[in-house]
Amino acid sequence: MGKGKLAKFADMAANPLVIECPYNTIQEETLFDLKGHWHEQFFKNQNPIVLELGCGRGEYTVGLARKYPDKNFIGVDIKGARMWTGAQDALHEGLTNVGFLRTHIEFIDRFFAPDEVSEIWLTFSDPQMKKATKRLSSTYFLERYRRFLIDGGLIHLKTDSNFLFTYTEEMLKVNHLEPEYATRDLYNENENHNDNDNEKEGGAKARSIQTYYEQMWRDRGIDIKYLRFQLPHSVSLVEPDVEIPLDEYRSYNRSKRSGSETGK
Repeated sequence: MGKGKLAKFADMAANPLVIECPYNTIQEETLFDLKGHWHEQFFKNQNPIVLELGCGRGEYTVGLARKYPDKNFIGVDIKGARMWTGAQDALHEGLTNVGFLRTHIEFIDRFFAPDEVSEIWLTFSDPQMKKATKRLSSTYFLERYRRFLIDGGLIHLKTDSNFLFTYTEEMLKVNHLEPEYATRDLYNENENHNDNDNEKEGGAKARSIQTYYEQMWRDRGIDIKYLRFQLPHSVSLVEPDVEIPLDEYRSYNRSKRSGSETGK
């Protein structure tokens, strides 16, 4: 391991905005101290908590925290060396409404109590075209989110992937869930959605922050998609059974993994 990474890991360990949970601790299923106590013990307020799952460098988490001081934001990722950037920025800026949780997202429900989270952002998640249960917008993960998300809490999906966006649309359709906002080209004003103040504000929020990689994809001519929907507790969720064309590329200019043309 390079000295740069070692230094970053040391910074992460010393950063009061960062909570790190080793894999073996999660496997032991020990009680996480902050579960049910994020408001009073970590943020010291009762403002709504918003998660960004797969936060990468933390640009979106920190950007949202700057723009919405009346909400608390937690970036979640397992890659500590990448998360370091956002964690250091938040610490140096003295932001009190942002935190970072370094852990595996498949265990996310072990860190939050029922009704403790109000919104979730899925920003440029890996589309996981081979296996639905690994997609962060799949019913597999939605069931986990419902264990700690308020009834009707918001899910935001922002992605460059046509596959993931289409899959999520089909998942909503088969479960009779209507998106509050949906666009296949976030930065094109001529899109099909309800043209009211709430919808305009929703699209503006999604457009207001651009990450480094998002700008790279836009420079490559890839449209940015955005979808927002409410997740009720009462609906029995089922997976869609549809064939979806695979993305013709993967992030960072890599070719797609499979020789097939469609996936479910």
